[in-house]
Amino acid sequence: MSSALEDILLSFSTFQPSDAIDILLVTLVIYGVLYFVRGTQAVQLLRGVMVLVVTIIFLSTYFKLTAFNWLIRNSLPGLFVAIPVIFQPEIRRGLERLGRTSLFFQGNVPEPEITRTINRVCRAAQRLSDTRLGALIVFERESGLQDIINTGVLIDSLVTPELLLTIFFTNTPLHDGAVIIRANRIMAAASVLPLAADLRDRRLGTRHRAAVGVTDSTDAIVVVVSEETGTISLAYNGRLIRHLDEGRLNRLLHAFYGPQKPGGIRHWLMRHTVTPESDEGT
Repeated sequence: MSSALEDILLSFSTFQPSDAIDILLVTLVIYGVLYFVRGTQAVQLLRGVMVLVVTIIFLSTYFKLTAFNWLIRNSLPGLFVAIPVIFQPEIRRGLERLGRTSLFFQGNVPEPEITRTINRVCRAAQRLSDTRLGALIVFERESGLQDIINTGVLIDSLVTPELLLTIFFTNTPLHDGAVIIRANRIMAAASVLPLAADLRDRRLGTRHRAAVGVTDSTDAIVVVVSEETGTISLAYNGRLIRHLDEGRLNRLLHAFYGPQKPGGIRHWLMRHTVTPESDEGT
């Protein structure tokens, strides 16, 4: 017992400030990996890899499998090459997040203008919902959406409910696609969004897949109105908040898109909002 205690005391006596920094960096790397893959299919994949690695190490060490140990040691370089390929979407998303200059809305547009824009979008969404007109309205934030804007028809107009209703009216040339809003202006209509590879609810159609797809790869916020049921949804961070009315949509857009103080409601909502079950089609 005394010998073990002496070994512990000796290890603490040789502990240097650089060792603390080393441990902290390793902790941050592990935390960053877990943070970026949470809520994605990579969680199950990472869990399976960890279980497989631990099992292999235990078996090879316990049974002293010399040939198997040789195979594992020579396979490690290939594993390090395979990991970036397997986790490419998560790595890309993580680097994109790190590349953002801020977690909050930035711009030279006065706060009253942003508030007015949000209110107009909410009124338009409610009227579109009442008349069962499908809509896809994208709010650009820190991640630039110019490539997506270029796929549509350039408009560059102030946001108004009447303009949004006209764009998404059935059989108009611009109704089939997404409207992109930058600050307080509609930059383009009929823009093409990337589709999500898979949705938890397979009853959702292309419009919702597009909303989840663009929010999965960028920090954009998307308002979706179902053409079949008139249900209003909001997509962010690859997730959907369903069955909204004008009032709740307004509060969520102010929380996610409007200027906020650090540590405010946006952080709380981003961490605590759950994805309700869906019950609609396209």
